[in-house]
Amino acid sequence: MKSLWWLILFLFAGLAIAVAVGFGFNKEEPIHYDQEQAGLNKKVVIRFSHVVAENTPKGLAVNLFAKLVREKTNGMVEIRTYPNATLFDDATEFEALRQGQVEMIAPSISKLSARYPEWMVMDLPYAFMNERMVSEAMDGRLGQLLFQAIDDANVMGMALWDNGFKQMTANREIIKPSDFQNMKIRIMDSPVLRSQFQVLGAQAESYSFNDLYRQLESGAVEGEENTLSNIYSKRLYQVQTHMTVSNHGYLGYTVLMNRDVWNKLSGSQQEAIRQAMEETTVWIRHYAKEMNNKALTELKKDKGLSIHYQTDAERQEWQKALLPVYNQYKNAIGETVIREWRKVIEEKRDAS
Repeated sequence: MKSLWWLILFLFAGLAIAVAVGFGFNKEEPIHYDQEQAGLNKKVVIRFSHVVAENTPKGLAVNLFAKLVREKTNGMVEIRTYPNATLFDDATEFEALRQGQVEMIAPSISKLSARYPEWMVMDLPYAFMNERMVSEAMDGRLGQLLFQAIDDANVMGMALWDNGFKQMTANREIIKPSDFQNMKIRIMDSPVLRSQFQVLGAQAESYSFNDLYRQLESGAVEGEENTLSNIYSKRLYQVQTHMTVSNHGYLGYTVLMNRDVWNKLSGSQQEAIRQAMEETTVWIRHYAKEMNNKALTELKKDKGLSIHYQTDAERQEWQKALLPVYNQYKNAIGETVIREWRKVIEEKRDAS
């Protein structure tokens, strides 16, 4: 009988050892795992703040980008969007990004040019003939130089998103350069834009984009420059009587991200965001022009807005009047950037 009990105890002991070894209870056995997968079960939330309406090119691009990131990361990275300056306005969003109070913003190039002088080239009047020229410039050496100029330790450039070309609105005709004399014009806070209107004899005032309707309505400013989609979506035409379709300046948005947040993402998350950004950038290049065309069609229906289309002769007259702006800022922009910009202009001129 004792032999039987000893046999039973022996079997249970053997079974216990086998189970312990089989299920990895040996504390000396090393645990192997893929470092790339570490932390991927934790959802990442990235706040994207911007100041325009959701039905504008930038607003729609932000929403598309958020959708693509969600799809490419299986929902593990969420881009939360905050339009219409509900989180930060255009005067405070850059410092908020730098300090980590928000993870992504898309300020206008004019806001960026005040911090990084190389970007002033994008604000020069009549710097580009059309959207295609802008795209080719940003995809080439000029774009590389501009993104390299964003040298802030906690801010990184991601892409340039199109909004299109700017037109003039006012409460009187704007046809000749002399028509700007003594006018109060709202501008985005940019040294180049301020000089542009000073050269024309106007007084440049910088107000938040979200206050622009009220400033025009109250008469604090008499006119402004903006893309057709912004003029329409913000109903600026309701407080202006005249618009000149001049295409005198380009308006785009530089997508920026907090560098510390970017560095904490896994390699696969970074790649998903890069792909989503590239796809969104291609999309907005086509859609921004389409949306501006649609906005012009709608603006034509408003009987209270008189629309003037700038002629070639008028354009040449404006360009001549604005030439001092180029001379004023060429040194600040830098010879290397100016040279690459001129290459883009000359290549287009030769092609045509």
